[in-house]
Amino acid sequence: MTGVPASAAGGSSGARRAAAGAAAAASTAAPGKVAGTAAARSAGGGAPGAGPGDSSGGRHDGTADEAVPGEDAGLDAQDDGKTPRGAKIAAAAVNQASVWNIANLLTMLRLVLVPAFVALMLADGGYDPAWRSLAWAAFAIAMITDLFDGHLARTYNLVTDFGKIADPIADKAIMGAALICLSALGDLPWWVTGIILGRELGVTLLRFLVIRYGVIPASRGGKLKTLTQGVAVGMYVLALTGWLATLRWWVMAAAVVLTVVTGLDYVKQAIVLRREGIAERKAALEEKEA
Repeated sequence: MTGVPASAAGGSSGARRAAAGAAAAASTAAPGKVAGTAAARSAGGGAPGAGPGDSSGGRHDGTADEAVPGEDAGLDAQDDGKTPRGAKIAAAAVNQASVWNIANLLTMLRLVLVPAFVALMLADGGYDPAWRSLAWAAFAIAMITDLFDGHLARTYNLVTDFGKIADPIADKAIMGAALICLSALGDLPWWVTGIILGRELGVTLLRFLVIRYGVIPASRGGKLKTLTQGVAVGMYVLALTGWLATLRWWVMAAAVVLTVVTGLDYVKQAIVLRREGIAERKAALEEKEA
């Protein structure tokens, strides 16, 4: 009986191994070279007639193919659903750029106008009609921009964290600077300045205290108060005489009354909002325990 050559015997089993390796390579076809290297090694190791020492990589010089550095890591990051680092940096750049919109620029303008207004108001002793007129112009620009920045931010979806913080600061800064300058010059009683600034700071603090329960919306009375305060302070900034000086006193009196009334209304809303919030939390807790 004639013996079967060793090369022939190894050929049939090698063919099976080569077919299995080719099927595995086709099912895991990936852009990286690691899978291709593995398939080449499987096919090369079982080629018909190959000697025992020819089971290394698929390259004829005996060296194995190398994967591109970082290629597998990038694929793994994509497979895991993670955002590439470059995309995170680009998104952060877009968010940072969104701060420089027209609404925030108007708010920044108001902040810059505060020291400019004070300098003009106190120039030449604070009683020169020309400098007072320039101070009034700065104050008027600040009050007008206050009417537009919030509207633009809400209408064109330009609301940012910077705007939420800087807008109320700019509002109170220009109004507070004007009131303090007028009282320091003797044009306005200090008790008027104290009532207006005390109410503004008190309402701001009240909003923060009850923010966990909800937001106190701005009322029509509050908007009328702001308008009346702006007109009254603007009239006091100007060096008016005669019946206009008398008129500005009555306008300021109306502003003070609106300041007190709307301040008390905010206190009432805050108390109601807090009670409702506590009741809702208590009911939710009881329902959860039941």
